[in-house]
Amino acid sequence: MDETAATVGPHEPLKRLEPLKCVIAGGSGSLGRPLADHLAQQGHEVVVLTRRPSPDLGHRQVRWDGRTVGDWAEELADPSRTAVVNLAGELVDRSPTHAHARLLLDSRVQPTLALVQASRLGAEPLAHWVQASTTAIWSDGGERRITESTPLPEPGLPQMTGVARPWEAASDGAHTSHRVLLRTSLVLQPGSPLLTRLSGVTRAGLGGRLGSGRQWISWIHVDDWLRVVAACLDLVPGVRIPSGPLVASSDRPLRNAEMMAALRARYRRPVGLPAPAFAVRVGARVLGSDPALALTGRHCTSQVLERAGWSFDVPTFQDALARIGTAG
Repeated sequence: MDETAATVGPHEPLKRLEPLKCVIAGGSGSLGRPLADHLAQQGHEVVVLTRRPSPDLGHRQVRWDGRTVGDWAEELADPSRTAVVNLAGELVDRSPTHAHARLLLDSRVQPTLALVQASRLGAEPLAHWVQASTTAIWSDGGERRITESTPLPEPGLPQMTGVARPWEAASDGAHTSHRVLLRTSLVLQPGSPLLTRLSGVTRAGLGGRLGSGRQWISWIHVDDWLRVVAACLDLVPGVRIPSGPLVASSDRPLRNAEMMAALRARYRRPVGLPAPAFAVRVGARVLGSDPALALTGRHCTSQVLERAGWSFDVPTFQDALARIGTAG
């Protein structure tokens, strides 16, 4: 897979006379639900592929097992007006064990391969394919300034690069005229597990830096993330996203110490006890979490969005916290 594919010539959007049909795998998850709502509000047809249909989802749901091609593949039968958005996968905040790494990998690769196989049943290519991925594919970025063209580490951390690289590669055979590998950073939204956890420790007076505090935090507010996905589907006027990797992240990363200071200001906690690296590792073990999520970081911004003239609706981390309010 060409990691610099996003720098090739511009993608020419379809001139669409009818609503897009958006088939979302993982559409019942924390990002899938607001995305389904966002696309439906724009007048597009939404179909959610799910293992466990939910009566409160509010969109048409089609059952699948996430592994094999079944009757659900009929949802791709009109490819010229159909887009696949593949968000399927288990939550990443798990202790760093071989079994958990395998669970994270299988829960992403198997659904992707099934979707690819279904896409190849038709003679015509799908209009769009948005393949979820993560900026954690670069593992610990240190002080590098990462964009879409930054090479991936070899081999990288098992639950970061080791999961994200094969996840992306599983979509290589998708029968589509436009495929975006959406490398998403930390998404700030109400109910975000990580933000809820950090908010809790901040309120308890423990909201100091984690580890050195110098690790970079790349982030994006959920409203901007929804707009980025819409742009990948050619639904944002004047914005052309080419096939290839796309970093979904604010253009203003901040360091961990700055993030924790913003949380303390938000919750009116003038001081917060820092957590040295060993304490983070002990706490992660108790909570069944991966300490690398707190102790590593990446400074990720998007050259692709910059070239497209993109403007973020929520420009700063403080703005994001204010928009989320106390729900975070």
